[in-house]
Amino acid sequence: MSVSSPVVVVTGANGLVGAAVCRALAERSAQVRAVVRRPGTAPVLDGVTEHVGDAADALSGADAVVTTVHPMGSGRDEQHRVGVEGTARIARAARDIGVARLVHVSTAGVYDRSAGLGDLAEDAALLPPGSGDYPDTKNAADVALAEVGGLTTVLVRPPAIAGAGETSVWNTLRPQAFGDGDRSVNPTKSWAWVHVEDLAAMLADLAVGAVATSEDPEQGPVPGGTTPVLVAGEPATWGDYLGAVGEAVGTAPEWTDEPVWTGQLLTDRARRWGWAPRVGLDRALAELRHGLARS
Repeated sequence: MSVSSPVVVVTGANGLVGAAVCRALAERSAQVRAVVRRPGTAPVLDGVTEHVGDAADALSGADAVVTTVHPMGSGRDEQHRVGVEGTARIARAARDIGVARLVHVSTAGVYDRSAGLGDLAEDAALLPPGSGDYPDTKNAADVALAEVGGLTTVLVRPPAIAGAGETSVWNTLRPQAFGDGDRSVNPTKSWAWVHVEDLAAMLADLAVGAVATSEDPEQGPVPGGTTPVLVAGEPATWGDYLGAVGEAVGTAPEWTDEPVWTGQLLTDRARRWGWAPRVGLDRALAELRHGLARS
């Protein structure tokens, strides 16, 4: 796909990731249809038009769609209805109307990261069913999308997403849990992460066709197929992350010593596609500390 001013539909455009994707697409001169459920909540940017309601109604004439919606923290039935059935329905509608590419925000949380396992690439073992509502339904969404033929689909799999925002799990919600007493972890456990700006850059580049398709998934998304790709920032540990949270709120973490995963997510595929993270750990943790200090 090569379009001078591509039309891209973004679901969940008022969320942490969705809003960042809208900004990244606007920077790439795309025409963005920002799908939200409540009027007046889409980012106000040149080239971004708010669409309230069903994403399927915004697909006509679009070149790509970026799906970011998954009701994490809701009950399993709701996660399945919205994250699995809803996303697959959008994919089928996109295919049927002639949209060239679907870019889906999956998660690295579908991978088994048990103690003793090493570094993980896209072909690593997935968690078995019954591992939890979130990984189960995210994995089911990926499977459902792979069953939609005739559409070039990319499953972008980020780990923890750093970045300021009220809906941010790792800059807002997880620190709240820390304050409520959830402070125990082995500090050597790997904290795989990516900054929302770097994640959005990958999603936007894929949506506008800056990453060419290829029959070799190591070189680009497979045309007409479903291709997973991992994105992650520099290596970090839970000692880094919870240490920063504890420093900001003035409460020490409770370190443990049980066996944990100490490997890394390998991003070789993403880098061959032309992506590389720009936000380092120091900046991400500084944003975290600043936000917590203000609140």
